[in-house]
Parts: sequence; C-alpha cells; structure tokens
Amino acid sequence: MNRYSIIENKNKREIVLLKSFPCIWGKCSFCDYILDNSTSEKEINNVNIEVLKNITGKYDVLEVINSGSCFELPKETLEKIKSIIIEKKIQKLYLESHWCYKDRLNEMRDFFSIPIVFKIGIETFDYDFRNKVLNKNANFITPEEVKEYFDSPCIMVGIKGQTKEMVERDIEIVLNYFSYATINIFTPNTSKLEKDEGLIEWFKEKYSFLSTKPNIEILYENTDFGVGD
Repeated sequence: MNRYSIIENKNKREIVLLKSFPCIWGKCSFCDYILDNSTSEKEINNVNIEVLKNITGKYDVLEVINSGSCFELPKETLEKIKSIIIEKKIQKLYLESHWCYKDRLNEMRDFFSIPIVFKIGIETFDYDFRNKVLNKNANFITPEEVKEYFDSPCIMVGIKGQTKEMVERDIEIVLNYFSYATINIFTPNTSKLEKDEGLIEWFKEKYSFLSTKPNIEILYENTDFGVGD
C-alpha cells in the first residue's frame, strides 16, 4: 500500500493516505476502501506516524485522505498532522468528510488554523441514484446545499445504471458552482456494481476539455494520485 505521494500536475501538493477508525456510514454500495480501516488506535497511529514522516512541505500544500472522513482519525494522528503543518510551514490543507459531519467542519478549521479545502464524495447530484443505488446517505437536494459547507465535490462516472444526462448535469454543476472538483472513473472492485465502458468512453470524448481546467482533477484509475493499491 503506497501511502505517500506528490501530485505534480494540477494543484501541486503532497498527499498522504492514512488509516482511521471505521467510516461512520460504511454502507456505500460501491466502496470497499473501508477494508483499510481499523479499530486498533495503536495500529492506526503507528502506521500514520510513519507515513507522516515523509512530508517535506515542498509545495506548502498537503492533502490528507483516509477511508472515511477526517473526523475518524485519532487525536494523536491529528496532533501529529498539526505539528507537521507548523514545522513544514504548510499553508493549505485538503481534507475529506462525509455529509453527516457537515455541521462539524469548523472544528477542523479551528484546530488546524490554516485554510482548508473540504472535499465531499457525493458521486452524483442525482438524488435517487446517489442514495438508492449508491447508498450514500447524503440527503441534500440542491447544489447550493453542498456549496454551503463544502468546497470540492467528488463525482463518479462509469457505473452501470448511470445515464449520460446524469453525468452532463453533474459536470454542469461542478463547473458552475464549485471552485474545485474531482471526477473519479469507476474502478471495479469487490462490490457488486459494474463498470459501464460505453459511458466512460463517451465521457472521455465529450469532456476531454476538462483536462485543461486547473480546478478539475480526473482520476482514470483510483491510484492516479499515487496512493492506494
């Protein structure tokens, strides 16, 4: 498992993939990332402290991800991140959170005392597909609700059952409402969901221009940020 990388193209930054306690929701139908979680605080901290030693402060920007939300990282890990932010003079932090923590985001902002770009994995703005098929438990209706709390939605493309119209609406929303967005091409895993190759090829052709957008990052493989396996 590679847990440290440097993103050298858009939005240059260092990124770490940390271990955490189990995801508060943990029932998304497409997700098997939570297999990386642990209930052993000692194990979690031991892994994370070693990973965090890699951070150099090269670009003054750090992204911290885990298989869930930043609120599931132990206190010792959070304290170590904070000390590294101070030591390495990190100026911006990327974190990710589930919708259910939306009212607690300022806790992290107050704790770290630097600007934070909050990501949220919503996968799609289509309410029924998001909650009935993907089982996200993210019960917002409008993009404005998401924007009130989060800076950067993560969208998924290429699951059987998605339509071109869904994807077109999702892309229109991220381009018109948000400062940042990540688009993940679905990678088959241990879940029962299947990949829609035709939809993916259509997306790649129609939205090739997104590669020129500095605020849009596309992951054609889920390891394109250099972390994971």
